[in-house]
Amino acid sequence: MDQEKKFFGFSKNVFFTGLVSFFMDVSSEMIYPLVPLFLANVLGVNKSMIGLIEGIAEATASLLKVFSGWFSDRIGRRKNLMAIGYGISTMSRPIIALAGVWQQVLASRFVDRLGKGIRTAPRDAIIAESAETTHLARAFSFHRSMDTMGAVVGPAITLFLLGAFSNDYRKVFWLSMVPGVIAVFLIIVFIQEKRKPLEVHTERPKLTLRHFDWKVKFFIVIATLFALGNSSDAFLILRAEQIGVPTAMIPAVYLLFNLVYSLSAIPAGMAADRFGKKRLILLGFILFAGLYYGFAVAGTPRAIWILFSTYGLFMGLTEGIQKAFLATIIPPEFKATAFGVYATAVGLVTLPASLIGGLLWDRVSPSATFYFGAATATLSAILFGILIVKDRRMATR
Repeated sequence: MDQEKKFFGFSKNVFFTGLVSFFMDVSSEMIYPLVPLFLANVLGVNKSMIGLIEGIAEATASLLKVFSGWFSDRIGRRKNLMAIGYGISTMSRPIIALAGVWQQVLASRFVDRLGKGIRTAPRDAIIAESAETTHLARAFSFHRSMDTMGAVVGPAITLFLLGAFSNDYRKVFWLSMVPGVIAVFLIIVFIQEKRKPLEVHTERPKLTLRHFDWKVKFFIVIATLFALGNSSDAFLILRAEQIGVPTAMIPAVYLLFNLVYSLSAIPAGMAADRFGKKRLILLGFILFAGLYYGFAVAGTPRAIWILFSTYGLFMGLTEGIQKAFLATIIPPEFKATAFGVYATAVGLVTLPASLIGGLLWDRVSPSATFYFGAATATLSAILFGILIVKDRRMATR
């Protein structure tokens, strides 16, 4: 059967979902680094408006994820929502390519994030349902690895195109549609809907947390608390510049982060499947606390390079593995709903997290931003340790 075929050790759905995310991230990352430059240099938009545009875009995605996940569980379908989400994001490219005012850029970012909000939870549910239970972390880590590799390839293509087109942003925006169209094509042709027997749903899923036990709710609280201290990566870049990394080298520093992230994700997932997801998640929280403390006290460009590499390792250890752990503690018929609640809770605090980071930077000191992140990560590690201990005690009763 097609479902049993393996592609490089992964099920068909897991492999091609990773490939879809790779091409879509190539498309997104061809545009994302250029958006603030396009707004500031071509349209003359001030920095506060740029921040508002990104804030609205990200909030849109976060709010939609929970509703998309619930709707996917309710209708028992994943593939169509996934294809619609990726298709909507792809169709946002012509809007920005033709933009003459900042409102059109806002519309493009809104449409792009609308697509992301629709596709994320159903896509994660497809991965969880298609992977073997013993290889969940490896499956999610493979997906994150492919997604992040797209974040490496996309900017590299953009650098080449900007040179070829004499910094013509609009041509890059148009060409970014190509990998997006490939992503949608892969979904339609290769992703296979995993149909469930009708008797699985004794009732249609409702948008409520009552389906989930204390572990799911507690873990989402922990992840949300952690995200509150995990402010925008823009602060890491600002810190690198402040410490003395030349502006021309900052893209290389960020590229190093994405490379380490991509290369470490799959080995981290394999380690999590073998030694336990909870151990890797706990290690990730502790690593992040040390990492942000390092950014707070860093004094040389060499330290910044090391810290960005470590940040990539942290992302490889945690991003996919947290979703894999969540997949093991949620009821099968509510997978997309749970992934949506998780993504929405974590996503909604990204705006206050960055606001807090900025206020601490301006009102206290740049180091205070990172001390705060180290503190919330430490508290998250303590709470996750409590979850592990309590779960073990209840299991032995």
